[in-house]
Amino acid sequence: MDYQLAWSPEAAEDLEAIAKYIARDSLFYAQSVVSKILETSITIGESPLVGRVLPEIGDNNIRERFVYSYRLVYVIRQRKVLIIAIIHGKRLLENIEDRFG
Repeated sequence: MDYQLAWSPEAAEDLEAIAKYIARDSLFYAQSVVSKILETSITIGESPLVGRVLPEIGDNNIRERFVYSYRLVYVIRQRKVLIIAIIHGKRLLENIEDRFG
């Protein structure tokens, strides 16, 4: 049974910012990256425990999946998965706890 999947407003903003940034150089690659991120989010709803535990937090319910050079961060609560951030792998996870709300 799949988990209910939702996106936080901040994660949706992250995705939009990534698309705009990549589109400055290539609309094709921007669409490709966004599509892959969306596809991966669907698989998270199907099998949320496949992602690795976020090492900076160490909470078994806060996990991530990698999509190209991006970290797709999510939290698992009962039968729900909330995508909370999409962050480039070279960036630090600052104030990520603020998004768990």
